[in-house]
Amino acid sequence: MGGKNFRQNNYAYIDGANLHQGVKNSGWKLDYRRFRVWLSEKYSVKTAYIFIGLIPKYKDLYSYLQECGYILIFKEVIYASDGKAKGNCDADLVLQAVMDFYENKFDSAVLVSSDGDYASLVKFLLDRKRLTATLSPHRKDKCSILLKRTNAPIVYLDEVSVFFKKP
Repeated sequence: MGGKNFRQNNYAYIDGANLHQGVKNSGWKLDYRRFRVWLSEKYSVKTAYIFIGLIPKYKDLYSYLQECGYILIFKEVIYASDGKAKGNCDADLVLQAVMDFYENKFDSAVLVSSDGDYASLVKFLLDRKRLTATLSPHRKDKCSILLKRTNAPIVYLDEVSVFFKKP
């Protein structure tokens, strides 16, 4: 799977916080526009969802991501006692992927996350031959063992630097 088969209608499900944190930890800055083009060219992704916490001060970022071709799915955030925003999108991402599967909206899926909470989704899609790859924003040693145990193909984004730039 993957490659330049433009007859495919593949969907990407992106854990926005996990992608941001993984790239940040690598010391790079992600070029979201180039990343979207790469998803399209490499994996025939026609629809790319980013699941992200809704924080009003980032409205310009949200507009930019939409201009780059992403569909944003917002999660209301709560604030911890230390003032840190928390908008856990895992359940929303899983639910969207499973709904899209049952509504037969995509040929295959690409998951962008290193989070082991998605292992059951990965297994679900693998069992139905509808997963192209998991793209890990975190280095190999930081990607969840639960994702690795699924035996799904995992691509470590730090090894594919076409869409990274120095901060």
